[in-house]
Amino acid sequence: MSTTDTDTAAGKEAGAPPEGGTAPDSGAAGEERELGAAGSQLSTAPAEEINVPSLGPLGWARWFWRQLTSMRVALLLLLLLSLATIPGSLVPQTSIDQLKVQDFQNRHPTLTPIYEKLQLFHVYSSVWFSAVYLLLFISLIGCIVPRTWQFIGQLRGRPPAAPRRLTRLPAYTTWRSEAEPEQVLLAAQKIMKRRRFRVHASGDAVAAEKGYLREVGNLLFHIALIVLLVSFAAGQLWKTEGTSLITEGGGFSNSRTQYDDIKTGQLFNSDDLAPFGFQLDRFTATYERNGPQMRTPRTFRADITYWEGADGAARKTSIKVNEPLEISGYKVYLLNHGYSPVVTIRDGKGDVTYQGPVVGLPIDGANLTESVVIKVPDYRDKNGKKDQIGFQGQFLPTWVRSHGMFSVFPALDNPTLVLTAYHGSLGVDGGTPQSVYQLDKSRMKQFMESDGKTKFARALAVGDTMKLPNGAGTLSFDGVKEWASFQISHKPGDQGALIGAVAALVGLAGSLFIQRRRVWVRAVTGADGTTVVEMAGLGRTEYAKLPEELADLAVRLQTDAPPAPDAEPDPEPGPESKTDSTKDSTKDSAENSVGDSEENSVRGSEEGPAKEPTPESASDTADPADPAEGARA
Repeated sequence: MSTTDTDTAAGKEAGAPPEGGTAPDSGAAGEERELGAAGSQLSTAPAEEINVPSLGPLGWARWFWRQLTSMRVALLLLLLLSLATIPGSLVPQTSIDQLKVQDFQNRHPTLTPIYEKLQLFHVYSSVWFSAVYLLLFISLIGCIVPRTWQFIGQLRGRPPAAPRRLTRLPAYTTWRSEAEPEQVLLAAQKIMKRRRFRVHASGDAVAAEKGYLREVGNLLFHIALIVLLVSFAAGQLWKTEGTSLITEGGGFSNSRTQYDDIKTGQLFNSDDLAPFGFQLDRFTATYERNGPQMRTPRTFRADITYWEGADGAARKTSIKVNEPLEISGYKVYLLNHGYSPVVTIRDGKGDVTYQGPVVGLPIDGANLTESVVIKVPDYRDKNGKKDQIGFQGQFLPTWVRSHGMFSVFPALDNPTLVLTAYHGSLGVDGGTPQSVYQLDKSRMKQFMESDGKTKFARALAVGDTMKLPNGAGTLSFDGVKEWASFQISHKPGDQGALIGAVAALVGLAGSLFIQRRRVWVRAVTGADGTTVVEMAGLGRTEYAKLPEELADLAVRLQTDAPPAPDAEPDPEPGPESKTDSTKDSTKDSAENSVGDSEENSVRGSEEGPAKEPTPESASDTADPADPAEGARA
């Protein structure tokens, strides 16, 4: 087994010029010409061309389009889009929280004009963000369309014919067999088809190709990016997102007036709101009472009754944190909860002017101390004179007098309502909107005790009644209800974004782990009458398992085309024939260098030049049926 094919030796020395001259096929260019179509790229990526466009509008437009639709520019735009989202997460956005934007502007008067010119308070609708977004969209489409047509052409075509010299390919093996060439090629086709190769027989060789799913993965990944971009755009243009605070027994109907705060997309229409609603039947919250996690909620559940459509049947369910209600394409999230003390207010004549729950504004998130404001615009004093009255104070779920005007625990262990009263003008008749959680006292006077010096204030437990001075009326503390705030959001692109994200991961996995490769099998009749079988493979440079796969195919093929047996050794020459055998030694060495019929060699792309034969590489020490045997020169 100390012989090697002459084609292999020629291929290994292709890069070395002859003495005194330059080899015409030296280097990579010669090898590319030698392989021809078989060595063409195994991807649909367009070939890089250095083309200086002609001066003129058409030439520059063509050059700009080629640059924009290159994968390099697409990746650069994707990076820029990722960087462009950073200001949107660091600077308050008008579309998300206008109050935070106003607070930021008040605290940074110097930066505010700069940020406004850079459109940093509305990044996602800014000109520069939209430009990057649209350019990325166009670039991806420009990349995908030509690659898709090229890939379809490859699927409709046939694997390229075998190159003239298979020895130049990265993985190569050969042996001699007594099977007929037609029998070898037929067996090779069956083996390749069983291994899911696309097979095409041409002349004295069989061409096979595999790994098309790699290009499918590439195209799927880029198409998924477009789906993600379209989904995000649709979600921003047609989105609906708002909040609503509901007290136990109250309800919500999906109309614009029912939202306490609502944000919509630029293409939103009020007629697009789906008809549904729900009612808060009961809110349940329990808290840890001991240990390091004291005051931590253990139960946080809103029991509701909801309906879908104008005549939809009522159904009961529960909403928990991170477990929203999905209805009509909307998601209803549970955000927060608090308490609504129930009061009854009577004027100086004894008539009920207000009765019901009053929503408090939390000022202590841990123990749920709340600020309470009650406004009664239609009020009469004991003489029947029209007046306006307002109450302001705090609600404490668990009040301990020694701890001041703050609750010590969020549960209703000792609910107390602490209030003071004012009379005068509430300012609600001027037409200017007012917050229900604030009391404008600029045109009001506080009630005083009978001594005329002490400000009037009372702490009420459930069931207590507060009498205003001078017979101005009463306020009774009837009980406590709980309220919950909900976020109702609808983004039509969420489902598409999820599908695009999953497809992008699948496509990326396919493009990374599937390798496209080609294999050729050639069978021709040799000079000694036996069949010379050659196998070679070509794949991407990072596919290190190509020699291993080729060796496995060769072993399977040797079942139908077994290596020919060793030739009988020549008899010992006599004295009279020594001269002739000396003359023929050079000829025998040359024949041995062409190839042994029992030789099997697989050469990987990582092997170096052929080594000089050694005594240990004789045919009696190598296995002629082993396709993994390295080629030796």
